[in-house]
Amino acid sequence: MKKAVNRMTISKNDALDLYIALSRAGQWVNAHADRDIRQHGLNRTEFGVLELLYHKGAQPIQQIGGKVLMSSGNITYVVDKLEQKKLAVRKASTEDRRLIFAEITEQGRQFIENVFPKHTEVIEQAMNGLSPEEKRTASQLLKKLGKYAQEHFK
Repeated sequence: MKKAVNRMTISKNDALDLYIALSRAGQWVNAHADRDIRQHGLNRTEFGVLELLYHKGAQPIQQIGGKVLMSSGNITYVVDKLEQKKLAVRKASTEDRRLIFAEITEQGRQFIENVFPKHTEVIEQAMNGLSPEEKRTASQLLKKLGKYAQEHFK
């Protein structure tokens, strides 16, 4: 019986150690990314929404939150800020006027095209603690972990 308790304790400790390591790694990588984004007058969420609009085209405002992991109330605020900065606009759907889309402006497109390559370099630099092979392995394992956690979320 004692061995089973030890295995369970080790397993719990492994899970907690991984959780802490994952959280800290994410925090520090995000610190690099956030510092870079702030230099351009945006926060992480504004940048994420703008990048989504650039790469995926106009998006229904109600669906953006699920794609950038934010509540819909916050998305309204973020789109307001992007509109004030002339980086995005709202447009009513031609099929259903209740449906409002956020769309990147030409100024927003130019902004992303100028900023995104350097931002990618900042993230690559922050990830250089792992070899290319370790990055691929970590990515695969974290996707597996995320999928499992999502499927078992009740």
